[in-house]
Amino acid sequence: MNRRVAVTGMGLATPLGIGRERFAEALFNGVSGIGPIESFDVGAFKSKYAAEVRGFSAKDFISPRLLRRMDRLSQMVAAAARMAIEDAGVDLASTDRDRSGIVMGTAFGATDVAARFAGTLFTEGPRLVNPILVPNTVMNAPAGHTAIELGLRGINTTLNHREASAETAIAFAAMQIREGRADMLLTGGGDILSPFFFSVLERFRALSPLNGGEERARPFDRRRNGPVAGEGVGVLYLETLESARDRGATIYCEIAGWGMSGAPAPANDWPDNPDGMLQAMRAAMAMAGVEPESIDAVSAAANGGGRSDRLEALALERCFTGAHQPMVTSIKGALGESFASGGVRAAAMALGIHAGRVPPTLGLTEPITPLARVSTDSRKMVVDYGMVNACASGGTFVSLLLKKP
Repeated sequence: MNRRVAVTGMGLATPLGIGRERFAEALFNGVSGIGPIESFDVGAFKSKYAAEVRGFSAKDFISPRLLRRMDRLSQMVAAAARMAIEDAGVDLASTDRDRSGIVMGTAFGATDVAARFAGTLFTEGPRLVNPILVPNTVMNAPAGHTAIELGLRGINTTLNHREASAETAIAFAAMQIREGRADMLLTGGGDILSPFFFSVLERFRALSPLNGGEERARPFDRRRNGPVAGEGVGVLYLETLESARDRGATIYCEIAGWGMSGAPAPANDWPDNPDGMLQAMRAAMAMAGVEPESIDAVSAAANGGGRSDRLEALALERCFTGAHQPMVTSIKGALGESFASGGVRAAAMALGIHAGRVPPTLGLTEPITPLARVSTDSRKMVVDYGMVNACASGGTFVSLLLKKP
């Protein structure tokens, strides 16, 4: 089968706000979600800033019976999933639960729970470990909790490709609907901040300010000195284009294609050349049957990293060589690097296609690439095709191609 796949709903729990409307308003108005860390003590850390999700109330979305068993990441995923269903205007009671499911991506899962579990296990012994913690240490916990909360009995899986986790999940979910294995899937990704995870990132020299100077997210900028950590969850509601039209749903975009590739690289580093990223972008365009001249906007994976930003910039330069250049932007200047950010970034691109706007790249003043770009202001323009790129350390690349319906 070759059914067309539509995005008709989205749910968001992000540093720019909870829900589609608040997120979109902040995104297109150039609001930054990065600020001093408030959720834990940063006295021992060199880095002091992050993009935290604030103002999230899980009890507004989740039944009390299940709420106490969920970790924080699962709560945000379940809440975003419910928001996506409501945004799509769907009554779950009238859907076929056997053909409705969830496909999520997460890079590291509930790192707060994993740290508590290991701390108790190795200091006090296994008998004193809280049994409620155990199910929440697995990567599929957010998808599992969400399926139970919503009564979904169809496909339920989680993909783990570090920074490309959510984009991989979206591509997998779209494939299931395209090939007739499901009628509705919730998909996207999410990760959270925790003191343990933040400490690991800093010990791996993965946070700004790596080379001194101001701690700030500067995607594609000559003065970039490392990413700023972030967190958040984005969930899309996918269904066939036919079903969306039959019920008169708002169609934000279609998922027209995707491409995936790998390139040799150390586990925590990047390839020496941009061939892998270039291959993923070309594969996405080939699947959709379009040429580079058709791409109007690119949501880049750039996060302020020294090598990764340069790698993606080179790939973009080699991909788009004609007179028509897409607008290239990275919303990680506002949201930081939350690893499984693809759900949020895909939602941002879907909103941009629907509203005819491209969000700004905050922190970018001296670009390393001559490609067309969006700087401090959003751009009003028609976006018929928008690309979302993901670059994962270790050499995994994913490109999603979204299309105006």
